[in-house]
Amino acid sequence: MKSSAEIAQVNPGDSMAQEIFRNEWARLSPSERKVVEKVLKRLGTPRDLNREFDDNRSFGERTADAIADFGGSWTFILLFIALLAFWALLNTEILGPRHDAFDPYPYVFLNLILSMLAAVQAPIIMMSQKRQALRDRLDAEVDHEVNVRAELAIRQLDERLLLIEQELKTANEMLRRDRLAEE
Repeated sequence: MKSSAEIAQVNPGDSMAQEIFRNEWARLSPSERKVVEKVLKRLGTPRDLNREFDDNRSFGERTADAIADFGGSWTFILLFIALLAFWALLNTEILGPRHDAFDPYPYVFLNLILSMLAAVQAPIIMMSQKRQALRDRLDAEVDHEVNVRAELAIRQLDERLLLIEQELKTANEMLRRDRLAEE
């Protein structure tokens, strides 16, 4: 297999990608060519997706992610059920008979608090989901790069195996000729 320096010496105007793809290079679309060139430039430097994504988050984004993580957990659900049960018990059974309930049934104040919580929590969760969608796109980009790298590696291995096969065929033919000449 030729090294990139040998390729550059043989065809100074051609890129490494053109040498690897040979006849298929002309059939690739410009966007496919860009992807191949980009992957070959980055071949030696793998991406750390977690660092790339997490390093670029602002304080607000990190806070929104933490709130969305907590709001979507069993801990939140169980604590919230306990709070609602305590609220109802306090205002109905404990303070209700003494007529001291600060939010008697049908719990209008609780309804207001829940509405405000939902009004604030919903956009925060949507922001977090939007960031997760961006991360998923980044995951897909990295997966695509890995697939292109694997395809390039397979092509190189295929070329090497073809070369070895040709050399073995030539050596086998030479051995046959030598045997026939000895007989």
